[in-house]
Amino acid sequence: MPKRGKKYNESRKRLNAETAAGFVDAVKKTLESSYAKFDETVDVAVRLGVDPRHADQMVRGSVVLPNGLGKEVKVLVFAKGEKEKEALDAGADFVGNDDFIEKIKGGWFGFDKAVATPDMMGSVGKIGKLLGPRGLMPNAKAGTVTFDVAKAVNELKAGKIDFRVEKAGIVHVPIGKVSFGADKIMQNMTAFLETIVRLKPASSKGTYLKSIAISTTMGPGVKVDTAQVKDLFK
Repeated sequence: MPKRGKKYNESRKRLNAETAAGFVDAVKKTLESSYAKFDETVDVAVRLGVDPRHADQMVRGSVVLPNGLGKEVKVLVFAKGEKEKEALDAGADFVGNDDFIEKIKGGWFGFDKAVATPDMMGSVGKIGKLLGPRGLMPNAKAGTVTFDVAKAVNELKAGKIDFRVEKAGIVHVPIGKVSFGADKIMQNMTAFLETIVRLKPASSKGTYLKSIAISTTMGPGVKVDTAQVKDLFK
């Protein structure tokens, strides 16, 4: 078990982090536990009752957080012709085609999200091994392979997050900053959890929401009462 710092241990002891808290209390406790000198990110981890090794139990999706992520998201759009202008008008930071593919081959990754029109995917696929491991590969299921580039750019700029269950059955996402305050964090967390519940695979048997924990970048995780969360979305 990794050795923790004094402030972390004090925060964990004060919060009684091992005991599951109600949805509202868990959010408030998490924000109160923040002790870093910077504006920490608030994260949520959900352990699901699925086996990702089976394709019919893969949980994957996206959600636009109502209050965003609290940071600037730099968007690259792979497009040609009139779609380049559409992307620029929508606020994309970088727009192009083969020129940016060559830049990426050379080691440039100065963007956070990528969008591509379907006609560009043949070329973008050639750098899939570079984009994929970094989570930057455009994907139709995530809405980032589309001719509606304006909508895709607007959603990403507004705080759209993509998520995918890991091998251990855990989904982990950021939902904002400590400076947002409890109300905005609760709104973002509700939007995320509502999406997770909606995406429950039909083949998933038994308990679906096994555990939920919320934490700040430096702080301890606070367990959330899953029974209360289930009641929110009945």
